[in-house]
Amino acid sequence: MKKILNCSCAKKFGDLAPFFLRVVTGAIFLAHGWQKYVDGIGGVEGFLAGMNFPAPALLAVILVIAEIAGGTLLILGAFTHWVAKVLAFVALVALVTVHLPNGFIGPGGYEFILLILVSCISLIITGPGKISVDARMKRS
Repeated sequence: MKKILNCSCAKKFGDLAPFFLRVVTGAIFLAHGWQKYVDGIGGVEGFLAGMNFPAPALLAVILVIAEIAGGTLLILGAFTHWVAKVLAFVALVALVTVHLPNGFIGPGGYEFILLILVSCISLIITGPGKISVDARMKRS
């Protein structure tokens, strides 16, 4: 039993951890950005205008592009450090302006966006891992 508990899973599968974190975080951003695009950027603009953001039309377009392009790049593991910084900023703004007033859990709560923010921060710190475009580019 002791051998099973002491298996070196980190040594065997450690490279998969940043891969899974990156792909899932990227897929979430991509899905949310795509949903905003399909539902209409005008709706995003109206939401931002209602929250008194400056230049809501421009910010809506930037937000949708950041989520779609950033999510895609995270999935691929390309430019991970910089993309994770941009998406962490997106998540932080959403956390502070939209979700924080709703409490930790429940409708509109901040537990989910906090997890996304921390995922981005983790990717900034650890990098994309060996299974990524970034790692492939380094080897070339």
